[in-house]
Amino acid sequence: MVHEPRSERWTTPGSDENRTGPRAAPAPYAPGLARVLAPRLAHFALVARHEHVTRAALDAGVPQSTLSRAVVRLERDLGVPLFDRRGRTVALTRAGRSFLTAVEAALADVERAAESVRADADPASGKVAFGFLHTMGSETVPGLLRAFRADHPRIRFQLVQTYGEAMLERLRAGELDLCLTSPVPDEPGLVARRLDEQRLRLVVPEDHRLARRRRVRLAEAADEEFVTLEPGFGLRRITDDLCARAGFRPRVAFEGEEAETLRGLVAAGLGVALLPPPAFARPGVVELTVTAPRAAREIGVAWLEGHHDTPPVAAFKRFLLSRRNLLTAP
Repeated sequence: MVHEPRSERWTTPGSDENRTGPRAAPAPYAPGLARVLAPRLAHFALVARHEHVTRAALDAGVPQSTLSRAVVRLERDLGVPLFDRRGRTVALTRAGRSFLTAVEAALADVERAAESVRADADPASGKVAFGFLHTMGSETVPGLLRAFRADHPRIRFQLVQTYGEAMLERLRAGELDLCLTSPVPDEPGLVARRLDEQRLRLVVPEDHRLARRRRVRLAEAADEEFVTLEPGFGLRRITDDLCARAGFRPRVAFEGEEAETLRGLVAAGLGVALLPPPAFARPGVVELTVTAPRAAREIGVAWLEGHHDTPPVAAFKRFLLSRRNLLTAP
């Protein structure tokens, strides 16, 4: 059974038929006004496009009375008439035309935003915001993405490569879904799972006094100058902790942001460094196994506690957790 919208006569704050005394002043804008107006904007735009309430109601699939009341309330809240009534048809006032331009732009923005979030959550082609450390960018992360995309070729990634503290800040802010980091964080509000361990090596120039050795105790480098990552990097914290366990505080000659830059500076003779294995052998340096204390860093995946996973995020999280003890080369 089809409900026929009823014809309804409108009265508005600006019409002569509604006046019983002096015309009321327009309602002042208040911060909550947008919240009040928002549900009625689509109805207003629909009536404006059709210039006919009955046809607009049929297009919207709602009773004409519902549409009429929504627009009357909108005009009352604004304190401005948006339509001139001409029998069964309506025409926008000058204020109505101006308001319609802004309303249509706002509705188009909402539509685009809705489509974007729906697309990002699509199980087959959605998006994952994934952060990782600089030291994992050359081999580890590309290898992970290549393996994951073999079964999920259309899933998209928003990648963020930065240092540990900055990455965790973006995770806490909700800008990232997942991050690959080291050390594995242990703090309220975050969930973290250990995935693998990576041995660190003492990197020395090829003409260094220790260069002919294969293994070394870290205490043997106590008098050396170190080139390290800047404070805030996870590897810097691990370096400081390992040196402290070896009984000394490293004398820092340079602080940088890239592990390979540090290797280059070691080769140039500026100092020694504790670094993970390189993707490719670097000339000019020798990499020594540290026997004491045990030099290694744990790598884990972290996410925000209580964070709702979209299907693509859930799929990538399962994949990462399935790579336990397979993340890095031996």
